[in-house]
Amino acid sequence: MKTIAVIGSGSWGVALAIHLAKIGNRVNIWSFDQTEADLINNDKKCKFLPEVDLPENIYCYTNFEDTLKDAYVILHVTPSKFVRNIIKQYKNLVNNQPIVMCAKGFERETLYTLDEVIKEELPGKKYVVLSGPSHAEEVSRGIPTAMVVASTDDKLNNEIQELFMNENMRVYTSNDIKGVELGGALKNIIAFCAGVATEIGLGDNSYAALITRGLTEINRLGVKLGACKDTFYGLTGLGDLIVTCLSEHSRNRKAGRLIGAGKTIEETRKEVGMTIESIDNIEVAYELSKIHNVEMPIVNAVYDVLYNGLEPKKAVQMLMTRDKKSE
Repeated sequence: MKTIAVIGSGSWGVALAIHLAKIGNRVNIWSFDQTEADLINNDKKCKFLPEVDLPENIYCYTNFEDTLKDAYVILHVTPSKFVRNIIKQYKNLVNNQPIVMCAKGFERETLYTLDEVIKEELPGKKYVVLSGPSHAEEVSRGIPTAMVVASTDDKLNNEIQELFMNENMRVYTSNDIKGVELGGALKNIIAFCAGVATEIGLGDNSYAALITRGLTEINRLGVKLGACKDTFYGLTGLGDLIVTCLSEHSRNRKAGRLIGAGKTIEETRKEVGMTIESIDNIEVAYELSKIHNVEMPIVNAVYDVLYNGLEPKKAVQMLMTRDKKSE
């Protein structure tokens, strides 16, 4: 039995903890909130996954020393905007354990992907990125899921692949860290758009166009930032895009529906009740597209909906009447 540290007690962190605990590991979760820790320890419940009972070999702490004690590997599972600050709080406790980055998104202030944050804060430490089409609600219930682990170290990839693999989770390996990260971060934006599309009454034809043209935009920016084109047609690109655009589990899709219904950004954040990576990432993608001169009309349109008062139906009309092009 290995000891696994999970930094973050949200739905995804707890879902991964459940999965690893069921395989037979001891899992220590770090939470910033004592109430959440008490719920996990005393009632074996997570407020974000209320229908699931947690295994007995999951423990929750509000300090990093106890969480990281004897840890074989560290899973970082916090919202992207908190990644750097939280790493700063525990980085002096990291020894030779690999860091598994399970968050999806960017650092707003620097426009960094999260692997770049790790490299700055934990220079020389081993790390991998875990991503793919994986709603916490389903992973926590043992519903079959396929994911990807990415690093430039094949031995490390194989080690983390082996850690997660069982009959309910199939894990593939990749050396394209940038592609795996960007697919996970950028798909949230398109899923947000899918929610808007649902709320304003668009149909299946519209979703198909949004997903395929959205994937084209993700691919354009990703390749410009150093990713491999083929990665975006795999699990962490197309796969994650499909599940996030079409599932009612998706908080990004839900956020899009609320904006489509006329809610403000603050009203939407309050109603969703959890971090909405898409809203934070839309600004980053918009800025990156301008810096790197990448054509991203869907990103431009949703940026204008969020920040410049453009009506969603008007945004659709503008996208549909752009200059004629070949595919």
